[in-house]
Amino acid sequence: MPKLIGIGYFNATTAGMQEAAAELGNVNITTDGPTEGDIAQQVEFIDRYITQGVDGILFAANDPVGISPVLRDALSQGIHVVGYDANSESDAREWFVNQAPFNAIAKAKADAMVAEIGPEGRFAIVTSSFTAPNQGRWIAEMQAYMAQCYPAMTWLETVESQEDQQLAFQQTQALINSYGADLDGVFGMSSVAFPGAADAVQQASLCSPDDAAEGVGAADADSAVAIVGLSTPNQMKPFVENGCVESVVLWNPVDLGYAAVYVMRAVVDGELTPESTTVSAGRLGDLSVINGSEILLGEAFVYDETNIFDFDF
Repeated sequence: MPKLIGIGYFNATTAGMQEAAAELGNVNITTDGPTEGDIAQQVEFIDRYITQGVDGILFAANDPVGISPVLRDALSQGIHVVGYDANSESDAREWFVNQAPFNAIAKAKADAMVAEIGPEGRFAIVTSSFTAPNQGRWIAEMQAYMAQCYPAMTWLETVESQEDQQLAFQQTQALINSYGADLDGVFGMSSVAFPGAADAVQQASLCSPDDAAEGVGAADADSAVAIVGLSTPNQMKPFVENGCVESVVLWNPVDLGYAAVYVMRAVVDGELTPESTTVSAGRLGDLSVINGSEILLGEAFVYDETNIFDFDF
């Protein structure tokens, strides 16, 4: 149960899940969910599968509080519950597969932005929703890190785009129109918000003149807007290729989905217990248990012009 179906990021996690299921041979995976990042619809889908009597539910929450009651209902009926990508309240699931440490993602994003606009730059954030658990935590960790390491940075505003790329485009246009030359950079906090924001900057001809290909959205240095964020390589390749985006922070979502299935299989088989310190995850090897009930996939990864074309998801 991803946040929503039909976008590249969750298509990639699903591909990893199917890969793991094929390797294991004793797992059948069905991926289903809303076509919008709507918690009410997500709850309805989960409740439907509880009624059908599935053995386990893998979920990525649109809202950690809103999703938790239905997950507790699943647990009470003997259904195993494991989160990935975006967590619930801790008592509403057994384990959570954490794609990367929250502070590592926050640091990578903040450092990438400062590298482009300097330690006294002014920036805004385009997120999916204020209730999205992973994005909320990344933003909180960015705030703490910047306060300590880049205290002269100015945080102008945070806006929602509801996992809608067109809305992210429109929200970024509004930020550009509102702040003008006072806006030095924009963070796109989701795989949908980032390309939407990048497209808005490109169409406004505000790409950095040092990086943008000739005639592709280049601005003068005083008005340029840097774009930093999190998305899949395939969505961001055009913007990296033409120079409007320098770096993309992420992990491998195929590996995230793959690991989630191995964790679920280990939970069902009784091989992953509260006393475990690692869990075996196929080609990924042994993954570490952290924070008592989380499985860590790995560290944040930065894609740029030197490596982004090596990946296809």
